[in-house]
Amino acid sequence: MSMKTTLIGAAALSFLALAGCRSTQEVLEIGEAGEANPGPCPRAFALYDVSRIVEIGGDGAERFDNVGFTGEIDKVRSFCRYYADRPIVGDLTIDFSLGRGPAADGDTKTYAYFVAVTRKNIEVIEKAYFPLTVTFAPGQDRMRVTETIDEITIPRANDTTSGENFEIIVGFDVTEEQRAFNADGKRFRVSAGQR
Repeated sequence: MSMKTTLIGAAALSFLALAGCRSTQEVLEIGEAGEANPGPCPRAFALYDVSRIVEIGGDGAERFDNVGFTGEIDKVRSFCRYYADRPIVGDLTIDFSLGRGPAADGDTKTYAYFVAVTRKNIEVIEKAYFPLTVTFAPGQDRMRVTETIDEITIPRANDTTSGENFEIIVGFDVTEEQRAFNADGKRFRVSAGQR
């Protein structure tokens, strides 16, 4: 065993001994920032009508041979921190499933998606668009990608304003035709029928 390993082990044991007598907040000396949020974090989710994107090319008929690039938001996760009267500061992780159909033009696609912060069921506070550029390898027709958005800041009126009053909504930047396609519950997945 090296000296470095021994010192790390001793430090870990000291930390555990201290933690047994005092709170983690005291041991790490993190002050107010270590206090629990006074309420829940904002709900984060993908809006149904824009959670998928399907490009239809060719003659415009909705059949698999005309499908270009596709995308679907699989999962949205967020973590936030706020205390006293400070703003809510959070981050967001979004999992995408992306596909390349028979009518896709090339191997590279830049998808556009948005992140919006809203007052729950009232109004959009801020909305930003982000590019997601991917290149499919030869013969590859689908991939999964995870994007992270750091430091989303949401102002609060006062220390009694909970994160529950806000929502973080994500979605693809779609055309009206693509939105209608999604609203009707239609979908094409390159992976349909495969496991």
